[in-house]
Amino acid sequence: MRVAGKTIVITGAAGGIGTALARRFHAEGGRLCLSDRQAPTELAAELGAFAVAADVSIETDVQNLVAAAEAELGPIDLFCANAGVAIGHGLNATDEDWAVAWSVNVMSHVYSARAVVPGMLERGHGYLLHTCSAAGLLTSLGDAPYAVTKHGAVAFAEWLAATYGDRGIGVSVLCPQGVRTPMLTRGVDAGDPAALAVVAAGKVIEPEEVADSVIDGLDAERFLILPHPEVATFQQRKASDPDRWLAGVRKLMKVGRPVEVQD
Repeated sequence: MRVAGKTIVITGAAGGIGTALARRFHAEGGRLCLSDRQAPTELAAELGAFAVAADVSIETDVQNLVAAAEAELGPIDLFCANAGVAIGHGLNATDEDWAVAWSVNVMSHVYSARAVVPGMLERGHGYLLHTCSAAGLLTSLGDAPYAVTKHGAVAFAEWLAATYGDRGIGVSVLCPQGVRTPMLTRGVDAGDPAALAVVAAGKVIEPEEVADSVIDGLDAERFLILPHPEVATFQQRKASDPDRWLAGVRKLMKVGRPVEVQD
């Protein structure tokens, strides 16, 4: 899928990967609706885009976002369900923590698919890009709700691709590992085991590099978009020898001191 001339909605657009996607899609000639819990009006003004406030954990907010985008820009060609939330807890995560992670990391994808897939089917084409994280393929040490819900996000995207892939709907999951975003740097500064393990696992890349990978992945219409190629190797090891893979990731849990986020 080429993004030039396409109508695109991006959630979680106020920072990090969402902002990088917005800038890259704009450079490629996309027509953009940018959304976050508070409308990213400054970014929208910079890019000549349309900004809408929406809490993606609330289905009516997602429905209103889609309606506003279509009223302003026309039918949606590409919906980027990019918003996500990290919890940073394991067994001590509360029921509320799990509910928040589930609503943002999984149900927001369900809500956006419900809102846009019927119209895409009528038109015979459309594309869904779901930001799922390498945690959705591997795990997230120190953050049980994040690991579980990101796996759920990948599973839902697989179901969408299997169900609608022969009916004109493309689906990709974006699964980066370490990306220099506020979510990661705050975790490193706080000594969060999950963030420290991400840094120990490999190179931390810039959001703009993720956006480059997305353009390439959409052009090729690949289901898995992996800005860190080593994630594919880790996934293969996990599938072929789970015990050895688990032994390896346990070593990452031994990271016990703050480390700097470096390239």
